[in-house]
Amino acid sequence: MGNVINLRLVRKQRARDEASVRADQNRRLFGRTVAEKAADAAAKTRIEKTLDGARLDSISDTFEE
Repeated sequence: MGNVINLRLVRKQRARDEASVRADQNRRLFGRTVAEKAADAAAKTRIEKTLDGARLDSISDTFEE
């Protein structure tokens, strides 16, 4: 015969586990210092400038006759 499980306790434990996962995600997303945020913004800007500088205006410009 199987074990008897209290569903109320299982639901509460599942809710605690989900809240823990959500809290961990929020810590990773929002738990950063100002310096970390500034460094990420600078890196993003640098990458965007590099990509914009390498972008071709149109295909016809590359094959002018």
